[in-house]
Amino acid sequence: MNVTADQPYGPDSLATDVPHPSQPLPLTQALQLPRIVIEDTQPVIEGGQLAAKAIIEQPVTVTSKVFADGHDKMAVRICYRAADEQQWHKAPMRDLGNDSWIGEFTPTSVSRYVFRLEAWIDQFASYRYELEKKYAAGVDIGLELEEGRLHLVHASERSQHELRGQIDSVLQRLGQNTEHEPQVALLLSSETATIMSHADNHAFLSRSFEYPLDVERERAQFASWYELFPRSITDDKSRHGTFNDVHSRLPMIRDMGFDVLYFPPIHPIGRAHRKGPNNSLTAGPDDPGSPYAIGSAEGGHDAIHPQLGTREDFRNLVAAAAEHGLEIALDFAIQCSQDHLWLKEHPGWFSWRPDGTIRYAENPPKKYQDIVNVDFYAPDAIPSLWLELRDVVLGWVEEGVKIFRVDNPHTKPLPFWQWMIADVRAQHPDVMFLAEAFTKPAMMARLGKVGYSQSYTYFTWRNTKAELAEYFTQLNQTPWRDCYRPNFFVNTPDINPHFLHDSGRAGFLIRAALATMGSGLWGMYSGFELCESAPVPGKEEYLDSEKYEIRPRDFTQPGNIIAEIAQLNRIRRQNPALQTHLGLRIYNAWNDNILYFGKRTADGSNFVLVAVSLDPHNVQEASFELPLWEMGLPDDAATLGEDLMTGHSWTWYGKTQFMRIDPSYQPFGIWRIRTTNP
Repeated sequence: MNVTADQPYGPDSLATDVPHPSQPLPLTQALQLPRIVIEDTQPVIEGGQLAAKAIIEQPVTVTSKVFADGHDKMAVRICYRAADEQQWHKAPMRDLGNDSWIGEFTPTSVSRYVFRLEAWIDQFASYRYELEKKYAAGVDIGLELEEGRLHLVHASERSQHELRGQIDSVLQRLGQNTEHEPQVALLLSSETATIMSHADNHAFLSRSFEYPLDVERERAQFASWYELFPRSITDDKSRHGTFNDVHSRLPMIRDMGFDVLYFPPIHPIGRAHRKGPNNSLTAGPDDPGSPYAIGSAEGGHDAIHPQLGTREDFRNLVAAAAEHGLEIALDFAIQCSQDHLWLKEHPGWFSWRPDGTIRYAENPPKKYQDIVNVDFYAPDAIPSLWLELRDVVLGWVEEGVKIFRVDNPHTKPLPFWQWMIADVRAQHPDVMFLAEAFTKPAMMARLGKVGYSQSYTYFTWRNTKAELAEYFTQLNQTPWRDCYRPNFFVNTPDINPHFLHDSGRAGFLIRAALATMGSGLWGMYSGFELCESAPVPGKEEYLDSEKYEIRPRDFTQPGNIIAEIAQLNRIRRQNPALQTHLGLRIYNAWNDNILYFGKRTADGSNFVLVAVSLDPHNVQEASFELPLWEMGLPDDAATLGEDLMTGHSWTWYGKTQFMRIDPSYQPFGIWRIRTTNP
């Protein structure tokens, strides 16, 4: 009997012959309903309408509630396959008690996967359970032994070849014994159980819905991003930097441990309403303007700003970056300057005011007089605008770009992203998208659900121990853990966080430690390593912002934190526990100025503890607990500690320890803990 349970909400669950809930259920339909219930399956997004996230070659843990009437034993398994496979792979689930089941499988390709659960009443396992209890209680089991023989007979009748021979062998041995004890031993043996599991008739088999899973490459979960403006890679503010100039920065960026090099828009910049220094409304003849004002007579989103170089120069840079272990990421910003060719060639892609003008972009109180937005649902925009934007992305993919940081995706239609990302990844499964979204939680989560690989986060504004502990914990809980990968950017060209304005070098180290240890994904905008923090008075914006002018830098200037950033990235690469935001746990440190947490691999082989003082100005001290209970150790156990910043090692004795953090030296500690007897 094959039936389906655990259907999601939505059109796929609606059967035309099922009566409205207010109507009585006909007996003929009741007889077709599943006897076994499969519910609360995870990881599942929106009842299976959208895909949960996974990483190639990393186990996917599946949990569910599975139960039926009565006391029969059940068997549950996961069936899974890549979308382009016909054959299902299978993995067993195990009973955790209280109707909870758990299992795992490992996807082996970057692809869309589907999985479902199958559950059935295991009649022979149920029989063995009752036989064992009755035999132990001294109850007469003569009839039960005959029932066992019949189980074997029926299994033999429905089996073939080698399996039938194995069952017949058990039957023969069963018939050779007249005493109850050897018969019971044979029926309860693990060998017989295994043979009978292969011959199981799957009574009352129920299947869940097929749930999608988006399997991506490792860099979707573990990467270090470095952002720079190519035009600022120059030693003279009056000379525009080029792609060829960026080659000189590649070794240093690689040596700091970064693997993604991200550029803001590299397209021609409009002249109309061009912004001057510090976002002024009047630009001089030599002011470069904001790269986010995309489009001029030289081209639009598919073109390169002439002062940056040629398309061949860009290709050479992509190749050179790859030789240094760096992958180029580009900004996909859909807005247009008022010089963009689309305004003339496709005026129907925009919303025009009654007087024939077009409204410039705003995000009150911010105003962007140099850009305008397309109208995704303008009559002339469907489907031509949608197809054009997709083709822009595909064009850069053909140039070797596989990572896109998307500007303000929450201000564009969700249906567009759901379609576009899926369409691009159907052709190029290794393409990834980072959402630059600072908005309400539901929208940020939804962007992950519709396909974004990563997202900017609220981390930028989480500073106190309570705020950070709550946020780190939330990201590890359902539904966030299944749909959202946080990229902890410590700063951006748009955001110069208040915490960094007056916290000095120690403040930059604090935020770097929190980001690199808190998530497998983190990023920094050029200048962070130099502790740049001069703000526009009263705002979280950079004075003399690079968004509006060329900004040469001396990357060797005193006081930089380049060596510390390099070591933090090295620690991440050497410790698998740190290569994801998942698995983070907050531990006790009795000081509200010290955040203390740990990460541990599933097998326990790598366990890293992190203590960060959130006070950049004063020494902080605290007693704290080593999480010996997670290592299966008593409270008085000895453990080995290693400082991963310095290499110093020692032995800890007992659970309660003491720390002292001096921000003038190093405002954090990163320790690897191991047992003394592995």
